[in-house]
Amino acid sequence: MQLDLGRDEMVIVGASLGMLRWFSEELPADSVVLVEEPDVIERRGLERFAREMPFISRVVPAEYQIGFDAAALVIREPGLAAARLVMPGLEYAVGATARLAEALGLPGAGPAAADVFSDKHRMRLLAAEAGLANPAFALVDSAAGATEFARRHGGRCVLKPTRRSGSLGVQIIADPAEVAGAWAGTASPEDPPEATGRGLPTGVLVEQVIDGREHSVELLVADGEVIFANVTDKRVLPGRSPVETGHTVPTALPDPTRRALVEVATRLAAAAGFRTGTLHSEWIVADGVPTLVECAARLPGDMITALVSIAYECGFIEAYLRTLCGERPALPARPTGAAAVEFLLAAPGTVTAVDGLRAARRVPGVLEVQLDAAVGDTVTEVTSSLRRSGHLLAWGAGPAEATDAAGKAAEQILFTTA
Repeated sequence: MQLDLGRDEMVIVGASLGMLRWFSEELPADSVVLVEEPDVIERRGLERFAREMPFISRVVPAEYQIGFDAAALVIREPGLAAARLVMPGLEYAVGATARLAEALGLPGAGPAAADVFSDKHRMRLLAAEAGLANPAFALVDSAAGATEFARRHGGRCVLKPTRRSGSLGVQIIADPAEVAGAWAGTASPEDPPEATGRGLPTGVLVEQVIDGREHSVELLVADGEVIFANVTDKRVLPGRSPVETGHTVPTALPDPTRRALVEVATRLAAAAGFRTGTLHSEWIVADGVPTLVECAARLPGDMITALVSIAYECGFIEAYLRTLCGERPALPARPTGAAAVEFLLAAPGTVTAVDGLRAARRVPGVLEVQLDAAVGDTVTEVTSSLRRSGHLLAWGAGPAEATDAAGKAAEQILFTTA
């Protein structure tokens, strides 16, 4: 990465350890101030972690996930005035990041847009007002309310927390009789490792099930203008937990459908008044119509930034950071190849053996194999992205070739569990 940053010139709100490890190889020493919840700093040992990462100059404690006061933080930490850019390190920091950027006079999403995309119900209301295709939806406060909704919409429904990411708490219910037993899994979902001990309050959104292939749109936006757009093909687990199992960049969709997805994502950004940053929106194309699933005002997870960088032969994260500095980086309009990621899903139990790693790495096109479950680890049912057991990254001349390489490599890895 060629971004020239001096001491304390970049602020990251919220610690994604995976992202920070990647930045450790790309950013200059002492260039980053990390803002994190006080109890998260202690629980995750972030002071020690930061000492092992030369690019982090210091860790600033601040309660940002609920009730963040940007002005008070700037008064308490006047050194933040040196910052050239502010970015969210995770989903639960999007609102605070927008407020801190505004307080420092720096480019950002804008607080209003950040709040919309941090609450799935508010996002639905905005999309409906903008005339974008939505499933039927309702904010409910009881299993009985969700059950009645399911009965009115063909017997099936989607339950999702209004404030979670990574598919946490998201369930596809096939029978109204199953709602009561599933309710607690969505109304009181698991807290992610990054959550403060004060809790992350959430409501419950119930939605009509839309059948079709799922895709995401990644936009890079500068001062309200889309300067880059990509469409990603997604693979999702069947059944109750629609966890993503793979992605391919670019999409294999015909060009008119790809353009339609970019157009609706651009309309969504404009409707929210989104200013500067990335938007990662998810859509299901049903009967030729892109229907909104979700949208996040942050970098996409699940290796999508790496896939974009490989397929377009560009530094997507560097371009994102430059945009947050007020620049307008030039990115390729079209990809030159394709890239795919396939996630590894071990069966529940205790891992007793992992085989096939060497064979997976020998599959033509494979760029990376990462195992997140080792012998002795306990693996649980895959109900969120946190429960996956690793991933494989592959390149190809086109989407089909990249997807095939990642899939063939994944077939070589065998987790034995007991």
